[in-house]
Amino acid sequence: MIGLLVSVALAVGHAAQSAPSPAIVSVARIWDTGAHNAFTDLIRWRDRWYCTFREGDEHVGGDGRIRVLVSTDGQAWTSAALVGETGIDLRDPKLSITLDGRLMIVAGGSVYEGKRYLGRQPRVTFSQDGITWSAPQRILEEGDWLWRVTWHDGRAYGVTYRTLPGDRLEWALTLVSSADGRVFDRVTPLSVPGRPNETTLRFMPDGEMVALVRREAGDRLAWVGRSRAPYTTWTWRETPHQVGGPNFIRLPDGALWASGRSYPGGPKTVVARMTLDGGYDPVLTLPSGGDTSYAGMVWHADLLWVSYYASHEGKTAIYLARVKVR
Repeated sequence: MIGLLVSVALAVGHAAQSAPSPAIVSVARIWDTGAHNAFTDLIRWRDRWYCTFREGDEHVGGDGRIRVLVSTDGQAWTSAALVGETGIDLRDPKLSITLDGRLMIVAGGSVYEGKRYLGRQPRVTFSQDGITWSAPQRILEEGDWLWRVTWHDGRAYGVTYRTLPGDRLEWALTLVSSADGRVFDRVTPLSVPGRPNETTLRFMPDGEMVALVRREAGDRLAWVGRSRAPYTTWTWRETPHQVGGPNFIRLPDGALWASGRSYPGGPKTVVARMTLDGGYDPVLTLPSGGDTSYAGMVWHADLLWVSYYASHEGKTAIYLARVKVR
C-alpha cells in the first residue's frame, strides 16, 4: 500500500511538473482613441471578431459610451459602433449571442453628478449585424448591476449585485435568468459574504453551473461556486487570490482558464489556471499595470485570445493578447 501511495504521489507530481507553461504568442494595442478606454469583452461571431469596451473621460462619471470594434483576422481593427445614452455612464459592456443569433450587450447604467454617484440600472442593447444597435433598454430594477450573462439551454443566466437595504457596507448577490435577454426572473439569492459583486458564470458539459465571484470586504479572496439545475442550491470554495474583473472559460480538453486583476506588487492582468474546487493559480502576467484588467476570453485556433485594458504605457488603452496554454 505504501508503495502504491508513493507511486501515485510521484505520478501526480510528475503530471504537475509536466503541465505546459503558458506563453504569450503576441500582444497588440488595438485601441486608444478615447480619453479613458476600459472594461473589455471579446467574442467571435459569424467568422469575425468583436471587442467591446467603455470609452469615457475618466474611470467613472460622465456619459461613458460603449465602443464596438470589429476585425476579420484579429489584427486589423475598425470601429463598428459607438452606443451612448444621454446622462448615463454605460459601463462594463459584456457580449453574448442570443437564441436567435443576434449580438447582445449587457452593461451597467450609472448616473453621476460630477463624480458623485446617484444611482444605476442595467441596460441591454442588441444588433443583427454588429453595426446597428438598438437603443439601450433598462432591465431589472434600480440599484441592480447585472455584470455578465451566459446562455444555456434556452436561457440567459447572470448574477446581479446590489447594496442590502439599510446596510450600504454589505452587498447581495442574486442569480437571475431570462428567455429573451430583456425580462429577467430572480432564481435565488447567493450566500456570499464580503461585498460580493462582479461574477462570471459558465456551464460544464453536464449542465453544472460554475461561478467565479469577486469580493471586496473581509479577506477579499474570490470564491468559486457550483450548482446543478434548478441552480438554487450552491456549494462554495474560497480561492487563494483576490481577483478583480473575474472571467474564465472551459477549453475543449476540460481545462479551466481564468483571468483578472492581480494585486500583489501592484495591479496587473494575469492568466490563471482554475479548478472547480477553488483553485486559482496565476501563471502568466500580461503586459499591464496601473488601471488594468477586465478581460474578454475566447478559445480559437488552439490559442487563448484575451482582450484587456491597461495603463502601463501612459494612458488606458485596449490590448489583445494571444496565449498558448497547451
